[in-house]
Amino acid sequence: MPEWTKETTAPVRIAILIFDQFSNLCLANCLEPLRAANTLNRARVFEWDILTQTGAPVLSSSAMQVVPHARLGGLSSCDYLFVLASYAHDVHDTPQTRRALRQATGKARVTVGMDAGPWLLASAGLLNGRRATVHWDLLDSFTERFLEVEAERVRVVRDGRVMTCAGAMSALDLTLDLIADHAGLATRLDVEALFMRGDPPVDSPQERGAVLDPLVRRALALMRENLERPLSLHDLSRRLSCQPRTLDRRYRSRLGAPPGTVYRHLRLASARKMLEGSTLSIAEIALRNGYESPAALSRAMKRYYGATPSGLRRM
Repeated sequence: MPEWTKETTAPVRIAILIFDQFSNLCLANCLEPLRAANTLNRARVFEWDILTQTGAPVLSSSAMQVVPHARLGGLSSCDYLFVLASYAHDVHDTPQTRRALRQATGKARVTVGMDAGPWLLASAGLLNGRRATVHWDLLDSFTERFLEVEAERVRVVRDGRVMTCAGAMSALDLTLDLIADHAGLATRLDVEALFMRGDPPVDSPQERGAVLDPLVRRALALMRENLERPLSLHDLSRRLSCQPRTLDRRYRSRLGAPPGTVYRHLRLASARKMLEGSTLSIAEIALRNGYESPAALSRAMKRYYGATPSGLRRM
């Protein structure tokens, strides 16, 4: 069953190995959502280091130079090892790279291949007997070369301790999945809203039991459209032509929380964004998010975020 919120006891450690000619869009689609998850939670839910094989800077496909934190050989242990290669992946497919990847993946709980990264993992024998994907431009040649890998034309594949994704936009899908895994669906919902993705902003691969339920999606859209004058569960159900108990059951099974909890989260998250990103008065923010007074908003925020509106605005 999905979890609406999750408590983290220690940061999730991610090592991101990049090669020359990597896609900086792919890298950004990993890092920015992770950064946003930390910001929204006001905690270091995720920590990451950028690595290269030698520790020297590399250039992206658009000639953006990235100076790594360390070299791959210095990796001790991590929760996730991301392997990001894009253009010129064949140049990087060397015996040295294959040896380095085999050693490095032994230090990670989960290995993630992104864009053309799965090609390098497959060449090192790390995808044998597994399902995987790769950038779709490479999929036919990947299938022909790596006969021990079950290649699939999908955006994201998770097979045990290995995850693969097909490119920059699917890297965003994968990262949002990780945010849901470690911080809960509430944080994922907030990150997707921040990046203005989806309508409503919940859209995971079906194989992970994510929210593809049309009823839940339509209800989320109605909630977002009615923050100032919140709808009751009865009114929501009436507009959706379903029974209240049906909506409640579907929310609990898909999001891990009842509709009221999700609705309150959306209203408070909206109020928090207004506090942090505008000069609106607390009274105006309260009204715009369905609270009858600043005191009511203050009580709700104190319970939910552990801080008053004034305190959140000062942070």
